[in-house]
Amino acid sequence: MIRKPSAEEATQLKWLRSSYSSSGDGNDCVEVATTPGTVHVRDSKARPGPRLGFTSATWEAFVTYASEDWQEG
Repeated sequence: MIRKPSAEEATQLKWLRSSYSSSGDGNDCVEVATTPGTVHVRDSKARPGPRLGFTSATWEAFVTYASEDWQEG
């Protein structure tokens, strides 16, 4: 179970954008913020909108999986 931050805590998160974002308008990506034990993810185009929360271990597994060099065949 992931603890949902209160509105006050959510406004104090420091959001970071990927350096791999290649959109011309600069807002076409996801942003992440970390707290002890949780990685928060939001859409940069909908900042006040819904957010996802992952345990640090789950986020690490996702990043490892997403960064693998996939080849078709």
